[in-house]
Amino acid sequence: MTREEVFEQVKKILVETLSVDEEKVTMEARFQEDLETDSLDLVELVMTMEEKFGLKISDEEAAQIKTVGDAVDFVMARLGA
Repeated sequence: MTREEVFEQVKKILVETLSVDEEKVTMEARFQEDLETDSLDLVELVMTMEEKFGLKISDEEAAQIKTVGDAVDFVMARLGA
């Protein structure tokens, strides 16, 4: 899976699951500040990412994911891409 494909999947999760405005989703977008998600939204995002990509994300790892780019980088590293 390419970086762009992972980004598109993360964007789809944000738009469909958390009702984030698609135009706001960029690699630099911060979840809480730019996309206006709260802690419950972030838990839902992590759970959906785990299911979608077949990953396990610890609470400590999830706490380090602050931007869409962080999420993409995390998935890419775990997928070994």
